[in-house]
Amino acid sequence: MLDRQRIAILTHSTNPRGGAVHALALAEALCDLGHEAVVHAPDPTGRGFFRDARCPVVSVAAKPAGGSAAELVRARIEDYLRHFATPAACDFDVFHAHCAIGGNALATLARRRLIHGFARTVHRVDAFLDPQLAQWQDRAIFDASRLLCVSRAWAGTLARDFGLAAEVVGSGVDTAVYGPGPAESDATWRARWGLGSGPVFLCIGGFEERRNSLRVVEAFSALRTGLPGAQLLVAGGASLLDQAAYQARCRAALERAGLDAGIGRAVVQTGPVPQAAMPGLYRLADALVFPSLEAGFGLCVLEAMACGTPAIVAARPPFTEYLMPSDALFVDPESSGAIAAALRAVLEPERRARLAEAGRRVAAAHPWRLCAERHLGTYAACSRRTDAMTDA
Repeated sequence: MLDRQRIAILTHSTNPRGGAVHALALAEALCDLGHEAVVHAPDPTGRGFFRDARCPVVSVAAKPAGGSAAELVRARIEDYLRHFATPAACDFDVFHAHCAIGGNALATLARRRLIHGFARTVHRVDAFLDPQLAQWQDRAIFDASRLLCVSRAWAGTLARDFGLAAEVVGSGVDTAVYGPGPAESDATWRARWGLGSGPVFLCIGGFEERRNSLRVVEAFSALRTGLPGAQLLVAGGASLLDQAAYQARCRAALERAGLDAGIGRAVVQTGPVPQAAMPGLYRLADALVFPSLEAGFGLCVLEAMACGTPAIVAARPPFTEYLMPSDALFVDPESSGAIAAALRAVLEPERRARLAEAGRRVAAAHPWRLCAERHLGTYAACSRRTDAMTDA
């Protein structure tokens, strides 16, 4: 068993994005295993993380930043460098970055000999048009001591495109938080967003290109001609990157289809929601619609399944890595017609019951503790204690 380690985990934001959600849950599981895992994130608002955590957290002081995505990323790297500017601030056995922002800060700290190296989880590799963003992404990969991925697909990308090996650690879900049993607060969330008798289809992450939101809107528009009470609930959407142009395309598609957006309307866009609301949103939905074109793992799929909510996913990795054809409805993500057909099919009572049962089994097989245990070998290899023993 790995001796107790002090682990600094760095993520890009205090908002409920996939990397930050993963980082907090991983740290909690590591603490349950007897380690001290501390999650760090730049916090320009000063409001702290999107939820209370059972692990130590540090809101890194961050200066307001505007302008381009590159200017924002540069500012956040500098925020991290100011925070870890002294040996005392770097008093951890292991450093673990969950993003390119944290990875670049740690690469600089390693060059300054303030830390001994770092592990990096690559949730996905983006195709940046901005050469500076692309360079930062590459540096946070190439300069890491060890690489981790949440899926075999992205580990394959690192092997093929970068010539680097990565350990696959997967992801998890807390079934004590996400479960099928209704809660009194579910009615509150239903009223808050004006959800009717449905059916209600839930999308997570706001309107984003990699979420395939435009095709989901097109599919929902086709479905609603026969189901005028159907609603599309679009939750979340806090992002460091500028999504304005793609969001405008989605709004234009809604206007062409004559679909109103707003509380109680055909399309309900919530923006970021309280973490306490998420289990209720899954339970209120008839299905999670997540035909993502580019996902790291798809945390929200496990969360929906734990709540007994059927999932519609892309028939491609990473979903095909951990889901069988009987666990979810697989669709061609590049076909709005295929997505629309899945929206109709998921409403069939017998199919819904089968998918709900299968989904709960999938969720039960992905505890965060198992995910945390898969990190321990990498942490042992990256620990400053290992370096000290090697030098001796």
